[in-house]
Amino acid sequence: MNPRVTEFRRLHERGCFVLPNPWDIGSARVLVGLGFQAVATTSAGVAWSLGRRDNEISLELSLAHLRTIAGAVDVPVNADFEDGFAREPVGVAANVRAAVETGIAGVSIEDSTGEPAQPLYEFSLALERIKAARRAIDDSATGVLLTGRSEGFIAGRPDLAETIRRLTAYADAGADCLYAPGVRTMGDISAIVSAVAPKPVNVLVSTDFTTVSQLADLGVRRISVGGALARAAWTGFLAAAKEIASNGTFATLARNIAVPELNKLFDPMHRHDAC
Repeated sequence: MNPRVTEFRRLHERGCFVLPNPWDIGSARVLVGLGFQAVATTSAGVAWSLGRRDNEISLELSLAHLRTIAGAVDVPVNADFEDGFAREPVGVAANVRAAVETGIAGVSIEDSTGEPAQPLYEFSLALERIKAARRAIDDSATGVLLTGRSEGFIAGRPDLAETIRRLTAYADAGADCLYAPGVRTMGDISAIVSAVAPKPVNVLVSTDFTTVSQLADLGVRRISVGGALARAAWTGFLAAAKEIASNGTFATLARNIAVPELNKLFDPMHRHDAC
């Protein structure tokens, strides 16, 4: 088994770790320099960097991005693989087989359709899609960690009971980690952790509704931030650009990190010291 896959699995065994989401080589390397033990891609972040909306990149672009990020850092990389870029289980399996060959240590599969009228795949189909991903990983003998995601809370179906029904089924179908983005209350998070135990749970934190220690106390094993770091970068960029365009002034730029400090972040001999 690839050492990064082994390490990624070890991280899920106990405690709680943060899995931040870079969107390019630079952001990935800086996060590793800050001491994060693993990173995850963000479908939104990479889409925005390519001038597209979230969920509008192709399978080919996604696979190329996974190869780029996995090749840029030495820590485990988890793949935000959206819905597997296919509706039917056979397509999910084929695409997961391609994804695990990119050097990733983990991959997540969503149950959202992108269709407002029916935002989630029908339960039995969603379950078969997870089973197909599981078989593809097993056949690859890579040991890549599979995360089953239920998207109801961010797809307009915030039903805790249905989310738990899906996550427990995904766990039984072979998902190694369970994830319901958009869940924010401590009670809901605790209920999910209990329902799928002893399998680990990922919680998405994209605003300041909680802390690492609070989630750790609930038994959460993994915390990701999705596109939030990319949005933070875009927030700073837009504030400066709009000021220049609207006012002809440059006050926002005065708050920028200095060039020598940025250069130091990318010096492999000083990354931890610089941070």
